[in-house]
Formats: sequence, C-alpha cells, structure tokens
Amino acid sequence: MNIEIKINKRPISYKYAIKFLEKRVSDIKKDNNKELLWILEHPITYTSGIRGKKNEILDKKINVINTKRGGKITVHNPGQKIIYLVINLNKRKKDIRKFINVIEKTIIEFLGSCQVRGETDKENIGIWVKDKKIAAIGLRVTKWIAYHGFSININNNLSNYNKIIPCGLSNNKITSVVKEKGKIPLNIEEKIKDIFLRNLSKI
Repeated sequence: MNIEIKINKRPISYKYAIKFLEKRVSDIKKDNNKELLWILEHPITYTSGIRGKKNEILDKKINVINTKRGGKITVHNPGQKIIYLVINLNKRKKDIRKFINVIEKTIIEFLGSCQVRGETDKENIGIWVKDKKIAAIGLRVTKWIAYHGFSININNNLSNYNKIIPCGLSNNKITSVVKEKGKIPLNIEEKIKDIFLRNLSKI
C-alpha cells in the first residue's frame, strides 16, 4: 500500500493538522500524493462536528472550533491518541460502512492488546467499554476520499470533558485505557499503525 506514515510525539496544533489533511485530500484528488496515516496528539482543543449544538457547551468561556467532520462536540487533549487518515476509496471498495468497520476493528483489536474489552454499539458510533465511550470516530468523505479519522483515550485528563456534553453523552460516560487498566500500554503508535494497515488491506 502506498501510504505515508507520520507519527508525532509532541502535540500538534489542531488547525495546522486540518490544513495539512485538506491539502492532502486536494492532492490525492489530482493523483498528486500518497494516502496518509498520521498518529499524533493535540493540546487541549474543543471541536464540534456537523451535528454539534450550542447547548452542549456547558462552559461558555471555552473556544470551540467548528469542523466538517461527522459527530458532535468533543475535546482533544494530551494523552489522547488522534489517528488522522486520508484514504482513497476509489482504489478500494466504495463502501463507507466497510471502511468504518476497518476503523472499529482496529480500535477493538488495539484495546484488546491492552487487555481492555471494547465493543461497538448499534445506537451510537464509536467504541465502548460497557456503557462508557473510550474511542470516537468522525469522518468526512469527498469524491470517495475519506479523511479525518478517530481518537482513542489512553491517559488523557477526563475532567476536560466536564466543560461540554461530549458526543451528546453525560460526562461520566467517558473512559480511558488507564482508567480501565491503571497503566499506559507500550508501543501505542506502532500497534495502531500495524493493526490499521492489516485491516485496511482486507478491503
């Protein structure tokens, strides 16, 4: 697979990352660049997807960035792994549901490697540990190029969620790997990368 892999250890600004993604999408439309898998973290950043509502912002002092991705309001912060994707489905099956399944399987397999049992929910997108959300998925598709991606809570500060109604949920419905297992897994980025590429190759 002709996919560029980027891994950043230091937090990357949200606005910079989105500009980079959108430029890559534009390049791929012109058949001018590789697909992308980018694993990083953001400083504390509140964002709203296309289904976000103003009444889901509990602390009116925070700045919320409106985005083109699916989903509602969430927070990104250090300790949460962001996995950005720019994947050309024109070269694969033009099936958004299959692509989302690849992402879901990737998250569940990664969590399994951390001894955390993740599950899908028929009513709500994302990955759950019992009744608590541990990973979010937010995609946008243009001309069969899928971008944005998913996030997994590893050891981030969950109190940052108290300023919003995250993904339309009450604040006590969010969890992390460390909250479930008490320790930070090793080789996070490499595990996610390997699992995602293996699952992507199947479509």
